[in-house]
Amino acid sequence: MHFRIFSSDTYLNRRTVLRNGLESGLILLLGNHAAPMNYKDNTYHFRQDSTFLYYFGLDVPGLAAVIDVDEGHECIFGTDLSIDDIVWTGPQPSVNDMAQCVGVVTTQDFNQIESIIKKALKSGRKIHYLPPYRHDNIMRLAQWLDISTDEVMIQPSLPLIKNVISQRSIKESCEITEIDHAVNLTADMHLSAMKYTKPGLKEYELVSVVHQEAIRGGGNLAFPIILTTDGQTLHNHYHGNTIRDGQMILCDAGAENDMHYAGDMTCTFPVGTTFTSRQKDIYQIVLDTHIKAVEMLKPGIQYRDIYLQACRNIFNGLKSLHLTKGDADEAVAAGAHAMFFQCGLGHMMGLDVHDMEDLGEQFVGYTTTLIKSTQFGIKSLRLARELQPGFVLTVEPGIYFIPTLIDMWRAEGRCKDFINYEVLEKYKDFSGIRVEEDFLITQDGHRILGRALPKTINEIEELRSK
Repeated sequence: MHFRIFSSDTYLNRRTVLRNGLESGLILLLGNHAAPMNYKDNTYHFRQDSTFLYYFGLDVPGLAAVIDVDEGHECIFGTDLSIDDIVWTGPQPSVNDMAQCVGVVTTQDFNQIESIIKKALKSGRKIHYLPPYRHDNIMRLAQWLDISTDEVMIQPSLPLIKNVISQRSIKESCEITEIDHAVNLTADMHLSAMKYTKPGLKEYELVSVVHQEAIRGGGNLAFPIILTTDGQTLHNHYHGNTIRDGQMILCDAGAENDMHYAGDMTCTFPVGTTFTSRQKDIYQIVLDTHIKAVEMLKPGIQYRDIYLQACRNIFNGLKSLHLTKGDADEAVAAGAHAMFFQCGLGHMMGLDVHDMEDLGEQFVGYTTTLIKSTQFGIKSLRLARELQPGFVLTVEPGIYFIPTLIDMWRAEGRCKDFINYEVLEKYKDFSGIRVEEDFLITQDGHRILGRALPKTINEIEELRSK
C-alpha cells in the first residue's frame, strides 16, 4: 500500500470499544470520495474522512464500512479498480487485501451497501451515522435512508457522536508520535518563513516557501496557510501584499503528516531585524499571556478558566499602555477584552487541526452542563471543558486591532468605562500578534509537542538578524 497504517490490533481495539459503547443497530461510517475540480477526472487533492481513518486506516477514496453492533460483524464496502483505471493509476491492492491489513475479513462491492442499509431499516434496526459534511455523502445517506437531505442533517446518532468523541479525545501513544512528527514539520515551516522574509517580497513568495517545507517532510498542509502583514484579520488567506520594513508577519500554518495528524503553530515576527518599541510592548503582553496560560495546563482544570485568565492578563497588560482602564474582572465580564482578543484560546488537535469539529463543537469542547456563551469573544472559544490526560490542544492568545471593530464600538459607546478610545485610535494601523504552540495534557501536567520555535523578543530578533 502507498500509505502508512498502525497495527491491525490498533484498529480492532478501537472498533471493539466503539461497538461496545452502543446498545444495538448498525454503525455506518462513510469514507470520502474523490471530488471533481472542474471535470470528472480532474479531482481535488483527496483527503480521507478522519473518523474513517481512525477506525479503519484506509487512505483511499470510495470506501464505507458497516459495523453490526448486535452480531459483531464488520464489512468494508468498496470497488476494485478495473484495467481502465489501472492504466492511469498503476496496480493497486484490492479492497479485500487492504481490509485484511486493518483486521476486517469481509468486504463487498460499494453498490451493495444500499441494500444492506434498507434491509436493516425494514426490520426496524437503528442506523447510526455521523454528521456528514460532504454534499455527495449527504445525498448518499438521503437515498439509502429514504429521507430528505434536510432530515439527514438532523438525524445523526448522538450516542455514536459521543462515543467517537470520547475515544478520539484521548490520544494513544502511537498517535502522539505522529503528532510530534507533524508539529516538527510545522516548526520547519515557520522557521523557513522567519529566515526567508525580507522587505520587498510578496506574501505569496513566503507562502510558497512555507508550503514547500510541509511537502519536503512528506506531508502537506493541515489547513490553508495564513501568512500576512494584516494580522488583525484572523483568517486572512490573501497573500498579495508587498511586505515592508516596519511591518510584522503573522504566520499561522500547520503541517499534516502522511498519516494525516496535524500540527498548528503561529509566530509573529518583524519584517526587518527588530521589532519597533510599540510592537515590542504588544508582543510582550501576548507572550506573557501565553506563558501564563501554558503554566496552568493540567488535568482537572477547565480550559474556559484558562481562557478567562488570559483575557484578564491581556486587559491588564494593555492597561500599562493606557489602552484599557478599570477592573479586569469587571471588564472581562462585560466583554471589553474582546475589542483586542476576539477569538478563543485554543482547540483540540489530532487527525483534524480542529479535532472532530465536524461532529459538533458543543460535544467536543463543551459538556451537557458547560454551555457555550453567546457573548462576542467568548462565543469563539472552541474548547472550554475540563482537561484530561491524553488531550492534545493548542494555546494561542493574541491581540488584534481591527479598525472596523474600533469604529463600531466607539460609535456605540460600548465598554467606554474600560477602553480608552482616544489612545486606541492611534493603534488602528497596528495589525495583530498571535503566539501559538501545541501541547499534550499528561497525568501530572503537560508537555509541549514537537520542537519549540523562537518566541521571546530576543530569540526572534537574533534569528532575524542572521
